[in-house]
Amino acid sequence: MTKSIVILGSQWGDEGKGKLVDLLTDKAQVAVRFQGGHNAGHTLVINGEKTVLHLIPSGILHSHVTCLIGQGVVISPSHLWAEIEKLIQKGIDFKNRLKISGAATLVLPYHVALDQAREKAKGSKAVGTTGRGIGPAYEDKIGRRALRLCDVLDAARFEEKAKELLHFHNFVLQNYFSAEPVSLASVLEEGRIAREHLAELIDDVPARLKQYRQENKTMIFEGAQGTLLDIDQGSYPYVTSSNTTAGGVASGCGYGPRYLDAVLGITKAYCTRVGAGPFPTELHDEVGKNIATRGNEFGSTTGRPRRCGWFDAVALRRAVMINSLSGLVVTKLDVLDSLEEIKIATGYEYQGQQLSELPVDTDILAEAKPVYETWPGWQCTTEGIRNWSDLPKAAQNYLNRMAELCEVPIYMVSTGAERKDTIILRDVFEE
Repeated sequence: MTKSIVILGSQWGDEGKGKLVDLLTDKAQVAVRFQGGHNAGHTLVINGEKTVLHLIPSGILHSHVTCLIGQGVVISPSHLWAEIEKLIQKGIDFKNRLKISGAATLVLPYHVALDQAREKAKGSKAVGTTGRGIGPAYEDKIGRRALRLCDVLDAARFEEKAKELLHFHNFVLQNYFSAEPVSLASVLEEGRIAREHLAELIDDVPARLKQYRQENKTMIFEGAQGTLLDIDQGSYPYVTSSNTTAGGVASGCGYGPRYLDAVLGITKAYCTRVGAGPFPTELHDEVGKNIATRGNEFGSTTGRPRRCGWFDAVALRRAVMINSLSGLVVTKLDVLDSLEEIKIATGYEYQGQQLSELPVDTDILAEAKPVYETWPGWQCTTEGIRNWSDLPKAAQNYLNRMAELCEVPIYMVSTGAERKDTIILRDVFEE
């Protein structure tokens, strides 16, 4: 029986992971976040009430689930505490159910200032970050100079390290970007928030996971962003700063790869992307506007409009390969309900050559033209359908073709924002 499941995005993020994690944690005891920061947003709609989570695993809304934040996550103390406060207002207990790795890197005010100064300086060539300091925080981590959550426990040590780092980063801000320096007080305030509100949540996450595995508990590992935004595997440099793929589980929370039982890739029935970067199937016409409107395609973290396009089987096959996906969970099928015809990219054309694999060179990907198959639409509502047999035949054909092209089965189909609006074809826990 499956006990350890990875749930991650298989496109450019925003695939609807939060809802599926929330759905599957009905049968799980542990939910783990293993990478990213508060640049991610998972939106959950339960009985009409919307909750947006950025750092806390989506399983927190289930009273029987313990939630862990691994060392692969970068944490803004003030943002995490604000998120916790919202849960408190909803009457959700967190003190006995939320544990955070003391080795997690902190996102501090100078990271935010650097992130925003860089994007401003790049102008039209900006990467399109959320401006929340995630990239610079990971840079400090890789540069072996970061402040970590465990550092806040000793206020004097935290201040000493913070002064040294602040001097370094303010020099860059003032002398390279001609930007305003960051105050020491703002950095120390983040340390105070962490010390007063988060210190009691610090835990040894790898040791905790070992214990849960020995106790035979069912665990879900929740990814943020999507496969094609992975720092190593994505469309570099238009990527995030962490490993968003299944391999990130081992490094991001200290759970060995041999212990994982299944990897589910969440994918929209079409494609979206936020910010800059190549997007071969992007639509700039009325169809694209229709998808954006019906899908409410605005970022849950930034509110930025998402670019929309047809489903890209070439990109999805790459995600299947990189993550060793067990299967797909298709979301937002109902967004396509009104279309007369629907296209699927089955390959690319570049300078007269046919490409069947996603190019590693981002410049080539930016110039590649999709080769499409056209499928008839169903032009009737699928919203809220919970049985495969109730889907229009054209919708079934479209989904079957997606699975065939990507060479993995479909486990579930989401037909609406509510948790219950889901068609379950295969129970991942029973395999």
